[in-house]
Amino acid sequence: MDATKRKDPGKKKVHICEELKQHNKAGDLWISIQGKVYDATEWAKVHPGGDVVILNLAGQDVTDAFIAYHPGTAWKYLDKLFTGYYLKDFQVTEVSRDYRRLATEFAKMGLFENKGHIALYSLVSVAVMFYIVVYGVLCCQSVWAHLGSAILLGFLWIQSAYVGHDSGHYQVMTSPGLNKLAQLLSGNCLTGISIAWWKWTHNAHHIACNSLDYDPDLQHIPMLAVSSRFFTSIFSCFYDRKLNFDSVARFFISYQHWTFYPVMCVARVNLYLQTFLLLFSRRKVPDRAMNIMGILVFWTWFPLLVACLPNWPERFMFVLTSFAVTAIQHVQFCLNHFAANVYMGPPSGNDWFEKQTNGTLDIACSSWMDWFFGGLQFQLEHHLFPRLPRSQLRRISPIVRDYCKKHNLAYRSLSFLEANRWTIRTLRTAALQARDLSKPLPENLVWEALNTHG
Repeated sequence: MDATKRKDPGKKKVHICEELKQHNKAGDLWISIQGKVYDATEWAKVHPGGDVVILNLAGQDVTDAFIAYHPGTAWKYLDKLFTGYYLKDFQVTEVSRDYRRLATEFAKMGLFENKGHIALYSLVSVAVMFYIVVYGVLCCQSVWAHLGSAILLGFLWIQSAYVGHDSGHYQVMTSPGLNKLAQLLSGNCLTGISIAWWKWTHNAHHIACNSLDYDPDLQHIPMLAVSSRFFTSIFSCFYDRKLNFDSVARFFISYQHWTFYPVMCVARVNLYLQTFLLLFSRRKVPDRAMNIMGILVFWTWFPLLVACLPNWPERFMFVLTSFAVTAIQHVQFCLNHFAANVYMGPPSGNDWFEKQTNGTLDIACSSWMDWFFGGLQFQLEHHLFPRLPRSQLRRISPIVRDYCKKHNLAYRSLSFLEANRWTIRTLRTAALQARDLSKPLPENLVWEALNTHG
């Protein structure tokens, strides 16, 4: 097809949805936004949010996802990608219409711009905690002071991760440069976890929320499995490899409802490993050099700090305790999704909003606990409007609840204890199926077919 004709704005050419679906590969990637068809083949390679999020929605209408991630000026960059085609047969659902109205209303109210001072308070609290941790290790001889420093370091990592999360979704500082600096400091330098790795996985998680083969946040074979669908060794479209369910995986998963909390206590080790695997891979990584420098900063100060403790037993206690405290955050992230509905296949632009509600749980708590959960207890609100500052999530929660009720969509808000019960029950169900060696796996999947939604 001639490129000049394709991009001629004077001719309103029509393009049916079935034809759009054919352009769904990395070398031929088209999407539709508000009825207009765009060629994102080259743009996907330089997309700030990564190419995975666009590839997952290739060949579809992505209006709702685009609105969720681009409430500001991104629309002006679309013109150069326009093919000249308009969708002929795409029907906008009432759910999508209401969602777009909500996004417009929130933008007019200035909610996306009103960030409050949470980032400043968080950074100050992280700096204060860091000073106390260093002082406790270097200037105190008591083993109890060292234990307290380890506990405080764990909370420092939790709060620092929230700052990195916020700065990855929207600009928490006054300029893009300072925002990137906040990401590298709070992520790479202080926690040892690459912000580049986080963006790569986290954006894919948002787009493909609770898809067993597309969402990396559910793909924890051989240690954990939330669904017996994993027992067929499904192919991970994110990692581009098969998730083998072998005898080792069967053993660990058979006891996962008992090992879940111990695994969470050392889950940080896996995050460090994933960081190194990405940064030193052949995959294109934005700001690779800065990310590597950032984690080198962490792997300089943290081992030196541990080495300042008087003996090996205290050093081991310090590291294990600090890691164990961060298990609170790891558990929280699991609670938000493990017990929700799952599905197989790529995300769909047509029911993007419904997928977010089906795959997400909120955690109910008092407002004074918002700092503890980093605002992410409002997980559904965050998934629907990921660029909304966390200071606004509690404000929009009643609106989202009413919206879900109007359209008969799931809105689950559980206490922290109840969410833990739901999660353990989900893990136990899959564990018992993994143990049942007397039944062939296809028979076990009959149960799963009746209990997997989406």
